Amino acid sequence: MNNGQEMEIQVENRDDSVVVTPMGEVDLARSPSLRSRLKQVLGESPNRLVVDLSQVPYMDSSGVATLVEALQQCRAHDCSLFLAGLQDRVRSVFEIARLDTVFNITADTTSALDA
Repeated sequence: MNNGQEMEIQVENRDDSVVVTPMGEVDLARSPSLRSRLKQVLGESPNRLVVDLSQVPYMDSSGVATLVEALQQCRAHDCSLFLAGLQDRVRSVFEIARLDTVFNITADTTSALDA
């Protein structure tokens, strides 16, 4: 069911890595489309998944849960997950939940691809 909250998400393949760039707020209404896209990308078994959050000004707990789920799927499939380009508001959500110690967080996509 789509109630007009489909999220624009760019997916770019780079060698054995995939960069996923969601555009806009990741909230309860939009996180299911991000979840399904991440699941689709992980089905292609990349070695590295980079979620570029530079275009995400806000993320609620459902968005965070979506990324935690992606991290668990990555670990099960021997894939490295990186979060890149977190804006201050989004970064603070991860810091408050102490998830900045769980995720690989980089300044930008290039750093994540080079890591």
